[in-house]
This record gives sequence, C-alpha cells and structure tokens, in this order.
Amino acid sequence: MRILIDMNLSPIWAQYLQELGIEAIHWINVGNANDPDKIIFDYASANNYIVFTNDLDFGTILAATNANAPSVFQLKSQDLLPKSIGEMVINCLNQYENYLKEGSLITFDTNKVRVRILPLK
Repeated sequence: MRILIDMNLSPIWAQYLQELGIEAIHWINVGNANDPDKIIFDYASANNYIVFTNDLDFGTILAATNANAPSVFQLKSQDLLPKSIGEMVINCLNQYENYLKEGSLITFDTNKVRVRILPLK
C-alpha cells in the first residue's frame, strides 16, 4: 500500500504510517503546498498512490472524471492526528486494503466507514 498524504493533513501522518511499515509520503515532499487538488490527484494516479485526505474535493474529482484511480481515503473527524485516531485508521486501512487496491473511495468516520467502488456513478 502506497499512501500520499494531502496538504490538509499533518506530515506527522507520514512518519506514523512509515513506522508501521506502510509506504507513505506527504505532498509537501513531492510538490508545492499550493498545488491544486487535480495535480495531487493526477500524481497519485500516475504513481499508484492512495490519496489520504480530509478534503471532500477528491471525491468530487472522482465523480466528475468517472476515474478508476486513484483510491481516496477521506478522514472525517474533529481530531485528525494519529495519536488520537491512528489505530482506528490503521485497522480500517487493513480491513479495506483490497478495496483500496482495486479502486475505491473510503470515507472514515470514528463512528462508521463508507466504501464506494470506483468508478463512481
């Protein structure tokens, strides 16, 4: 699993995921902080990354483009730091790993998870 962390999440996520053996990189190490979401989306798709974000715009891009990739993992939580929700996020990533590999939009909330298979219709 390769994860590209969006600018709207802390770079702490990259270190947290890497320590658990997950290949992860924060966008600040790849592109510019002010790059539009479409640039991040295209990079993730071309390089086989899962977009890890709390930005709803990536779901909108998936729907508008009818794309099969990249998979997007959206966090919906008041507290977005790994020290608070990291263990739950890792459990979710592991549980839905096959969906992420095949192409999906997963919305993670501490109370529920929603999985939508790509392309979105």
